[in-house]
Amino acid sequence: MRAPIGDFDNAVPAPDRLDELTRPVADAVRHWRGSVPAERILYVDTEPEWADTAVFVEHYGRDILEQSANCVVVAGKRAGETTLAACVVLSHTRADVNGVVRRHLGARKVSFASMDTATGESGMEYGGITPVGLPESWPVLVDAAVVDLPYVLVGSGRRRGKLLVPGKAFAELPGAVVLEGLGVA
Repeated sequence: MRAPIGDFDNAVPAPDRLDELTRPVADAVRHWRGSVPAERILYVDTEPEWADTAVFVEHYGRDILEQSANCVVVAGKRAGETTLAACVVLSHTRADVNGVVRRHLGARKVSFASMDTATGESGMEYGGITPVGLPESWPVLVDAAVVDLPYVLVGSGRRRGKLLVPGKAFAELPGAVVLEGLGVA
């Protein structure tokens, strides 16, 4: 089938491509709950060397920049305790880590999690981390602009391949909190 966004020749329902996903992402798709059927989550095969946003849009369409999201893992610290969380923001914005994220987590300090922590705790590859399949104990902070889009391109858990997810499905992920102003220019 033709992908609903981007210049992808072939999009396949993610439940039919579980073998292309990391274990936590495949498990999340396999046990999907919510108002959006799992079959509406699509997998598109992409080249791993084109995974970074700037290179990606050159190959798969500049319009995809307005319809794609990044998922970054942050670590909030307060009184010796560390809370890992994910922030999902449109690719042309950045997460307001020191404002919206810090206040929401009630943290004294928030920073991006190290690559080893992000990949080790999520079970996903760096550059492919997606909010689908993250540990259920993590808050998943989603910018409201992401939820408003018909489809959003995000990582698949690997650098190869992406997921096309209906925007409203992000609000239904385990631990999801939709926040206005999370993504800033």
